[in-house]
Amino acid sequence: MNKIDRFVVPAPAPVVLPVVGSDLGFPVRRVYCVGRNYVAHIREMGGDEARDPPVFFQKPADSIVHDGATIPYPSLSQNYHHELELVVALKSGGRDIPADKALDHVYGYGIGLDMTRRDLQKRLSDAGLPWEDSKSFDHSCPCGPLHPVEEVGHVSSGAIRLTVNGETRQDSDVSLLIWKIPEIIANLSQAYELFPGDIILTGTPHGVGPVQAGDVLVGTIDKLGSLTVRIGPQR
Repeated sequence: MNKIDRFVVPAPAPVVLPVVGSDLGFPVRRVYCVGRNYVAHIREMGGDEARDPPVFFQKPADSIVHDGATIPYPSLSQNYHHELELVVALKSGGRDIPADKALDHVYGYGIGLDMTRRDLQKRLSDAGLPWEDSKSFDHSCPCGPLHPVEEVGHVSSGAIRLTVNGETRQDSDVSLLIWKIPEIIANLSQAYELFPGDIILTGTPHGVGPVQAGDVLVGTIDKLGSLTVRIGPQR
């Protein structure tokens, strides 16, 4: 097929995350998310604590917003929740990656939020329908800058905290992940071929809860700095 470099509609801009200490950016291909990956969060959501295979879902890459952004309160919801997560960014990929080789594919780490229309998620779950409308909407994936492995090492422990207007809501440790990062990558690569530019949100600890227009959210993870977003009015 001939290379096509002209389009019938404007081509979407690439989605890029900044990299700490570099003028180069990290181009995002896909955003994978892991559900049910901290025991205390499973408990607060009324779920079964069995170590079932990890639950994966996706957000569109253009749902990413950067540190410091103001994101609108979403339509179709009156119960909009924060979920703070460790982000893993891949520099390479493949299929059926062994867990003991998985960290070789990691470029770096960051902080992300899986913003959720919780009331819509409950209605969809109760009806046995997919979660997409509750998880994959516009502006639903705030992400901070990435920290290369060469600078911070591999993140397997450390405090993960979120405050809303200065009040602590989520306070846990990355070491409490049920499925560890090598296991997440290995399991995900059985379902999808992974590529450079893929990022993975690894699950949220307990303490998820609602936010309102005007709230300021600050997420921190040891060695990874902070991510700050403000909730704006509903459009």
